[in-house]
Amino acid sequence: MPIFVHDRMLELMEAEGVKTLFGIPDPSFVAMFMAAEARGWRVIAPHHEQGGAFMADGMWRMTGVPGVIVGNQGPGVANLAAAAICAAKENIPTVFIAGQRQRLFEQRVRKGRFQYTPQPRYFEAAMKYVGVIEFAEQVDEIFHEAFRRALSGTPGPVYIEFPMNVMTTPLDLPPAPPPSAYRLTRQAADPYRLAEAVDLIRDASSPILLVGQGVFVSRAHEAVAELARTLQCPVIQTPGGPVVLPGLDSRSFPYASPVGVELVAQADLVIAVGTEIGEPLHYGVGRHWAKGKTDRKWIYIERDPLAIGVNRPIDAPLVGDLRDVVPQLTAAVQPLGRTTSAALATAETAFAAFKTELFASAPTRSTPVHPARFAMEATRGLPQDAVLVRDGGSVSIFTWTYSRLAARDSMWSQNFGHLGTGLPHAIGAQLAVGDSRRVVLITGDSSFLFHISELETAVRKQLPIVCIVGCDYSWGMEVAVYKSAFGMQSPETEAHWGSQVRLDRIAEGFGAYGQYVDAAEDIAEAVQRALASGRPSVIQVPIDALANATEIPGFEEFGSWYGDGGY
Repeated sequence: MPIFVHDRMLELMEAEGVKTLFGIPDPSFVAMFMAAEARGWRVIAPHHEQGGAFMADGMWRMTGVPGVIVGNQGPGVANLAAAAICAAKENIPTVFIAGQRQRLFEQRVRKGRFQYTPQPRYFEAAMKYVGVIEFAEQVDEIFHEAFRRALSGTPGPVYIEFPMNVMTTPLDLPPAPPPSAYRLTRQAADPYRLAEAVDLIRDASSPILLVGQGVFVSRAHEAVAELARTLQCPVIQTPGGPVVLPGLDSRSFPYASPVGVELVAQADLVIAVGTEIGEPLHYGVGRHWAKGKTDRKWIYIERDPLAIGVNRPIDAPLVGDLRDVVPQLTAAVQPLGRTTSAALATAETAFAAFKTELFASAPTRSTPVHPARFAMEATRGLPQDAVLVRDGGSVSIFTWTYSRLAARDSMWSQNFGHLGTGLPHAIGAQLAVGDSRRVVLITGDSSFLFHISELETAVRKQLPIVCIVGCDYSWGMEVAVYKSAFGMQSPETEAHWGSQVRLDRIAEGFGAYGQYVDAAEDIAEAVQRALASGRPSVIQVPIDALANATEIPGFEEFGSWYGDGGY
């Protein structure tokens, strides 16, 4: 039976597991949206296409299924540009689908065409692939190539454009084939390299497992936890993956924490999985890696062969999909019968003492709420399986340091540092987990205001996200930079420009549940009320602006990410 192009697009995406469509249903996409809803898809219309792309990003991080965002010709597509750049930097395989006017307009000499501009050239630098469906018969090959590129090697975004004249062309095609028919879906490591890795593990006395965000995006929590238990070694959490694997709470240590730094120095072998070895990790050679056993060996589980040996030498590269390689390595290592080292037990005790001291030394005053106390109280009593979303500058770092939740899933824009992703990320994450888990966003007021209109999206879709907003009414980290560099303030960074803004009342105006809390001891109860409400919620907490700007924990470490990665 003949079908139209938009129906075939949906069928091709369904073959990849996609059943959610983000975008504003403007003329190019009305038929697609109606067809998607008829097929049982979730159709999510954000208030800004950029926010929709970040929602798709949040879903990807919680499902491992690429998100799809559409943009109508001209301004709709233009609104996606910043999100496309962010997706490229964050290694997010979002599928950007752009509408365009009929191809007749492409060749016209006339000026002043409404809502028309040649669009692909604005995306080519950020995309792993740009494909234009010039003829309806190309829809299969272009979609297959888009998913092939998006999900091969290091993931990344792709762009598909179609002119409106192809949409009404009927097609008579067989059912969409499975992904394995047109792209590599399984990739285990080379047996020779695997044997080399096993030899390195056999000879190591103090290995560490360096775990990044890719582990959690791949939904490989259990598989990597099993590898850690088999190795009987510490787990070092990268800045991009500050998450605890199941059952390994006491064996997980942040990379730049005092205990993490000591474990790095002692390590004679690093098994890196699901992470870039980039600036936040000082390329695996600078700063903390320059201490102790600097001749340590490296095993690197990585999908992209072009990443091997670039930032540092790798002794045993295991090129492949970590979902295949990790169980492969675990099975090969199990006969070694490794036992827990004394160093691991010492590290567990030391880190527990470090956390106890950290929480005990945090300021206890009730008001103004110190950002460290804000983070502690905001995370006190959260469900153990809550998904934690962070956004902003100073507030994000305070939360990273002082969170009482050992999150199993956490997300933030680490590679790009893009502000404003938090609320859309939280919406996408809640769409992914449904009613099974709660999603909690902890953010600063500046970043929250980027996409505050998406509160209405959360209300409309009945998504019970909890947004806890630490309000310093200024650009906190920028204040720190001004004071550090110039010894002065800037009227645009700390003029208390928003001290009159009541975010809780704005939330109520959108139909969400709003609370205003100005005492530290009341924050945890407010969070519990928000969770119990079952509604999208905003809790506004004024925090100490000076402390938020001048007492950022680990600011020297954060600063070391710039330049030469800590050399």
